[in-house]
Order: sequence, then C-alpha cells, then structure tokens
Amino acid sequence: MFRILLLVFVLCPLLLSAQLKASDVDTFRLDNGMKFLVVEDFSIPNANMYLFYKVGSRNEYQGITGLSHFFEHMMFNGAKKYGPKEFDRVMEFNGGANNAYTTNDVTVYTDWFPAASTEVIFDLESDRIANLSIAPEMVESERGVVLSERRTGLENSPWRELIYLINGMAFMEHPYQWPVIGYEDDMKNWTQEDLEAYFETYYAPNNCVVVISGAITTEEVKKLAEQYMAPIPAQPSPPKVHITEPEQKGERRFTHYREVATPYMMISYHVPEATHEDYYALSLLSAVLSNGNSSRLYSSLVDDKQQVSQIGTLFDASFDPGLFTIYALASPEVNTEAIESGIYEEIEKILTEGITEEELQKVKNQKLIEFYQQIQTINGKSNNIGTYEVFFGDYAEMFNAPEAFNKVTQEEIKEVAQKYLTHQNKTVGIIRNQPEN
Repeated sequence: MFRILLLVFVLCPLLLSAQLKASDVDTFRLDNGMKFLVVEDFSIPNANMYLFYKVGSRNEYQGITGLSHFFEHMMFNGAKKYGPKEFDRVMEFNGGANNAYTTNDVTVYTDWFPAASTEVIFDLESDRIANLSIAPEMVESERGVVLSERRTGLENSPWRELIYLINGMAFMEHPYQWPVIGYEDDMKNWTQEDLEAYFETYYAPNNCVVVISGAITTEEVKKLAEQYMAPIPAQPSPPKVHITEPEQKGERRFTHYREVATPYMMISYHVPEATHEDYYALSLLSAVLSNGNSSRLYSSLVDDKQQVSQIGTLFDASFDPGLFTIYALASPEVNTEAIESGIYEEIEKILTEGITEEELQKVKNQKLIEFYQQIQTINGKSNNIGTYEVFFGDYAEMFNAPEAFNKVTQEEIKEVAQKYLTHQNKTVGIIRNQPEN
C-alpha cells in the first residue's frame, strides 16, 4: 500500500507539470492598478473571467456590517449602460453564466462564456465597476432581500447559526467576529453615504485581481482590458485592517437552545493566516482528522462508537489568523459530553503519539490528487490561480504547493497539534433542545 501511495505522489507532479506550469500564466497590470492573470487554453472554445475584489466582512466595522455581501447583490442590479436585471439577460443571451460569493476576506465574481463573447463580458464588467447604480429605491428593495436571507438562513440552518455564534465568541476584537451577512440592526440602518463610500473605496480597479482562462490570447485580453478597464480611475488604497486578535487564555463555551432533532457541536481553535509557515502542516492535520472514512474522527466516532452521524473539520486560507474547527452532529440518544470526550481522545493520541507514516502519505496524496483534479478545467485554473495570488501573495505559490505539502513531516503534524489544539485556545459551542425542568 505504501508503495502505491508513494508512486501516486511521485507521478502527480509529473502530470501537473505536463498540464500547467507557472510560465503558462501571463501577467500584466494596467496603469490604474488592476492586475490580470491569463492562461491560454484552447482545449474547448470557452473562457471565463474571475474577478477577486479584496473586500469582505473583515473590512467592515460595527455600524456597516454586511455591506460586502450587500454589494455582491447590488452588482447585478444595474449600471449606466446595462440597467436593472440586464447583466444576467445580456450574459445569457451571449451564451454565458455567472455567480458570485462573499467571504470574510474577499468578494469574487465568476463569469463563464463562449470565447467569442469575451468582449461583451468586458463591457458588462467594466460598466458595473465604473458606473454601478446605487439608487435609493434599488437599495431598499435589495435591503429587504438580504434581511430576508439572513432571517431564513438562521431559521433553516442550525449550522449557520452555530458558526455565527462560534465566531462571535472566539473573536473578541478582530472583525472575523461578525457574520458575513451582517448584523440585522446594521443592515436596517446603512445610509446612502455608507454605501457610496464603501463602493468607491473597495470596488476600485487597484483593489481587484482578474483571472481569465480559456480560448483567448493574452494579447486579445490586453487589448480589451485597455479598452474597457483602463479608463476606470484608481482610488486611494483601502485602509489596512490592523486589528490583531489577542491571545486566548482560557476555554470559552456556550450552549444555545433551539429546536433540533439532535445536538450540533463545534470546537474551534485559533490558528495562523495562509502565509504562515504552519499552514501546510495544519491543512494536513485537518485531513488526518476528517478526510474520508479512514480518518481519525470518522473511524472512531462514526464507525466504532456510532456517536455522531456527521463529523468533519473546517480550515480555510485567510488573510488574518482564523479558526480550525471540528464540527459534529450527534446521533440520537448520544450526549454531547461523550462526543466531546471522544474528539479530545483522538486529538490527545496525535499530541502524544503523532501520526503514522502511512497516514501522512495518504493525506499528502489526497491533497495532491484533489489539487490536480481542480486544475483540470479552465474554471479550476482561474479559481486556484486567483486564490493563491490573493491569499498567498503570488499565484506562483500554487505551483510550489505540492512540494510544500511533500516537505511536511510527521513531527511537524504533531508539533502544530501541540501548538494550537490546546485547552486554553479553544471555543466550544453547542446547539440543543432546551431541557425540560
């Protein structure tokens, strides 16, 4: 088995190098600061455009929470040339589709289209960047939409509510404490001035990275970028987020009561940002704990003890130190104390004994195969290139990731577990039915 795993890890970089290389990514920057990354790929007659705006809920403050997510909605509601609802109609008429998402750190817009429609997409995107309509009547209409989204999201998803509560307790000072969708009272009271100032600051070309992959040449992209994007003026650099979350010096814990079939649990630990030297070891630790049926937590709490019906970990790249979270959904008639004890038991084994070489090689291969599969498509190429450019500071780091995972040792996995998965560094949250008196 070990030989097979090792062979996979040796062969995948060869396949990766044959498929995509750092030199295949062309880059240029317009005079207004907008950066473009381009991958020419004529395997299919399609292309995409991914626009990474470096704005998320971490750029907000109490009083304007939720504005990043709100503008994700507003960006589809009309500008100077293309009016309300025309963005989608024009794109669909030209064979395209789109989506968008907002996180703590970024807001990303994704367009997919036949390569022959590329100029139309540039026209659409440049219109809403330069001339987005923030008309009061549209603001009020969309305000109602996001308020409804917040209410129904909390009502329908105990997981979403638990994440909101965990973040709010784990972070005392850093803006990661508030939900991406915002606080309801803030959402109800955004002013026109708040909206206009926020858009001007963060939807500036110098705050955006554009990634284009597909059946179009870099020269064609440059020509269209100069025509449609270059005239948009740059803005002063957005204010830096300088708040550092203080070290947590003791366990935090809460129980939230709502009607649920079985209890929900999350255990979160503070961990560093994406560019930290421990990132790759923590990513592999997350995989050891929860990737697949043979992972530590699944094999113990699902297969052996049957204490939970769902269990997993959450660990994502972030601009600032974030959270490493273990989540579990209890099986019927199982108390949360037993589940929590079972989770700590598996963590303690890693803290004291470490992991096996076979486990390490398995998760390394899982990461590499997952990575290789992601960049098979033009959408995967753009998403990964943009993610590494924005979160790791350079798209070229994507091509260093396989080697970075490969270098992680058993001892480093043990060390990061000992460093971060500590009693004083954790926040525990439980959602359950209120007990009868």
